Amino acid sequence: MIVGALTTVGGLWALQKCAHLGIVRGLRAPRVSHALGSDASGLPRDQVTEVDIPTTGGKRLSAWLVMPSQSTGKPLPAVLVMHGWGSNAAMMWPVVPPLHAAGFAVLLMDARCHGHSDDETFTSMPRFAEDMASGLAWLRTQPAIAGDQLALLGHSVGAAAALLHASQHDDVRAVVSLSAFAHPEEVMRRFMAEKRVPYPLLGWYVLRHVQKVIGTSFDDIAPLRTLAAVRCPTLLVHGLSDRTVPVDDAHRLQAVSLKARLMLVEGDHDLREALAPHAPALVAFLRDAIETPTDKPHSGTD
Repeated sequence: MIVGALTTVGGLWALQKCAHLGIVRGLRAPRVSHALGSDASGLPRDQVTEVDIPTTGGKRLSAWLVMPSQSTGKPLPAVLVMHGWGSNAAMMWPVVPPLHAAGFAVLLMDARCHGHSDDETFTSMPRFAEDMASGLAWLRTQPAIAGDQLALLGHSVGAAAALLHASQHDDVRAVVSLSAFAHPEEVMRRFMAEKRVPYPLLGWYVLRHVQKVIGTSFDDIAPLRTLAAVRCPTLLVHGLSDRTVPVDDAHRLQAVSLKARLMLVEGDHDLREALAPHAPALVAFLRDAIETPTDKPHSGTD
């Protein structure tokens, strides 16, 4: 009887282990390599610097710091840019030229498991937020950067991670959210529906297991909840033709925040080409948010 019970327990453990590996591998982001640097960017070598940034767990993040062509001699405001799931820093390059021309320093980062950054057992939106926190901490150590004049710009999962960070810390002056979703469970359920994963049989277990792995509930990290706690100005940019995240998500997000502005553009989820006509408005939003005096400390803590 004891042997039979042990065999059953062992079988269940093995089944659970296989299920865990299958879920983690099935949801793993594709790693897309790139060749972003001073040569690939088209800017002079002294304006684009490849840097390594330490992050949680002793891991290393690959990043590029882009500095303006002319310096005023004073520390510069900076925008940390984070890509979305399965993307990389190079894919976010279209946002750099207008920011660079406006005098902002720009830090383009590869999240863990993406681009040239270190690998991990898994990645998640909270880990994207951890990597953004590491990037902000690194920027505050740079003499040429004004540590109290930092902003975040993220796309999709990177946008949700920016909102998560800003909801927990008061160390940025502004957040620009590109194509953010309202709730990660809705994203997961749409993904499983596309893959024809039957929700009543398997989907509920996948959702439960993913939350266990990342160490938090979807409700706690959902932009619908975190945006309501963000204290700095926030610009929500969303494509009217977005078929990955419905534009209704942007309206739902705006409804939970008095500090959020909504900019709807003619484009899909990617937004790289769609942002160009709106670059002046994006720059004006960031400049106004960063230059507006605030009595709140920007120390990196709550």
